[in-house]
Amino acid sequence: MAIAREAEPVGSLREVKQAGLDREDLLGVYRNMLITRGVEERGHILYRQGKIPGSFYTGRGNEAASVGVATAMGPDDVGTPLHRDMGVHITRGVEPWKIFAQYMGRADGPTRGRDGNVHMADAQLGLIAMVSHLPAMLPVAVGCALAFRIREEPRVAIGWFGEGASARGDTHESMTLAGTRKLPIVFVCDNNQWAYSTPTHLEYATEHVADRAQAYGFEGVVVDGTDVLAVYREAKRAIEKARSGGGPTLLECLTLRMEGHAVHDDAFYVPKVMFERWAESDPIERFRGWLRENANLSDDEEEQIAEEVKHLLNEALRRAEASPLPDPHDLTEGVYASPEDLDTPHHR
Repeated sequence: MAIAREAEPVGSLREVKQAGLDREDLLGVYRNMLITRGVEERGHILYRQGKIPGSFYTGRGNEAASVGVATAMGPDDVGTPLHRDMGVHITRGVEPWKIFAQYMGRADGPTRGRDGNVHMADAQLGLIAMVSHLPAMLPVAVGCALAFRIREEPRVAIGWFGEGASARGDTHESMTLAGTRKLPIVFVCDNNQWAYSTPTHLEYATEHVADRAQAYGFEGVVVDGTDVLAVYREAKRAIEKARSGGGPTLLECLTLRMEGHAVHDDAFYVPKVMFERWAESDPIERFRGWLRENANLSDDEEEQIAEEVKHLLNEALRRAEASPLPDPHDLTEGVYASPEDLDTPHHR
């Protein structure tokens, strides 16, 4: 039996305006979703061309969840997005050419060629780079929230994790501390239904991951992760609740990983009918249809946005490929904090 609140889909344009988005905002959300998918599609091409070292991970099917949450964040909020959350980087303002440079290990990438191709973040935009042990970022997000509380700053931390990572102790410890102290944090679970090849019914015994929130002393909410407006509405509520002293929320975004765990995985273990059913709820196609029906998106507008995104990404690729490889003599620069770094916080 479900315990968490199950969010309703967003209906009319009026409801969206009440949530703080006007028509231009909606078109911006649509554009960010297109850029997010376009970046990762071109990443696949770069990988097949042998230009991306290591493996390669994407979040196809997760565009609505990542863009929706990031759109709800305030300018001074911070977050710890993971490898399925490219839309967070795009929405917060990371330029696509720098992402392509990161993919290829170039000097102009966010980590200047010093970390894995998806281990990226721009601290100036309030983002903290992930590590491979995915729930290990939740204690970091909780630490940020605790700092905001101590400093009495009206800021919120957002911590992302997958439903598979919810089985680790880092998750339990983070939510225990956050719930006990009523910290200003929102936990976002990207539930794409497969922890690599393990289905959800073998991952946890509750109906939803968000059902666990009650035991930690805060609210759990389940939302359709392919509905960008519903994700935005619930994320906005949770963030403002945390900002006003109401404590954490566990927001579970139900999606499907529409590709394998990474490029080396053909996802043979996922039933074909499952892919087919979820493809009918493709987040970009779903939002495009909503815009046409509720916000008068015209053929000309749609074509113009698509052309703008195509041009942006083509230019981004060109610029990234012109970026130099890192100089081996500078290998340790930026790896360890200097006294000057510690005196000047990376983010306000």
